[in-house]
Amino acid sequence: MPAHSETRLAAAAEADAPARRRLDPDERRAQILGRAIEMFGERPYAAVSTAELAQRAGVARGLINHYFGNKRDLYLAVVRRMVTLPKPDNMVLPTGTDRERVDASVAWLLDIIGEHGSTWVKVTGHEGIGDDPEVQRILDEADDAAAARLLDMVGLSGSQHSGELRALVRAYGGMVKTAGREWIIRGTLTREQVHILLADMLFALVTTSFPKIDR
Repeated sequence: MPAHSETRLAAAAEADAPARRRLDPDERRAQILGRAIEMFGERPYAAVSTAELAQRAGVARGLINHYFGNKRDLYLAVVRRMVTLPKPDNMVLPTGTDRERVDASVAWLLDIIGEHGSTWVKVTGHEGIGDDPEVQRILDEADDAAAARLLDMVGLSGSQHSGELRALVRAYGGMVKTAGREWIIRGTLTREQVHILLADMLFALVTTSFPKIDR
């Protein structure tokens, strides 16, 4: 669609929506995405309607199509947002002993999980639109990026066996997702208890499993 046609579509949709402060396109897109994150965390994918989302976001339904396309495209945007890591420039790598680095790394993981709670758990647990290859691709890339970042944080990014170490961290990531469900969805564990579990397991990887491979 030509750019001028998209602009007219957005303007028309804005005119049809209830009176409100006019937002620039980036702000409006972020507003819609924020409401979508909430709704996909509250209910299954099939139970989320774009009409209700538009009402909650306070926008005309046409704006959702304008900024995101169809519901699947909007869900893919939610998935990407849930698994996007902070930029390396915005992070300070932990220092200290192995245990101190591990504790700092686990605290970082739990901050990510806790930011959007149930939406993160459901997205990473494949509770959305089933075996969608695009969702799987996004999650696989995110798992690998998170594994590489975690190796940076524990001081092992320069290993000549980084591929094998990333694979171990991805396996550890399965426990992270399961523990996140126990904490966020089931309420069977507190954040502090999850931290203890994940820190103990990561410490064992760093001090016992990794050295057996990285030699």
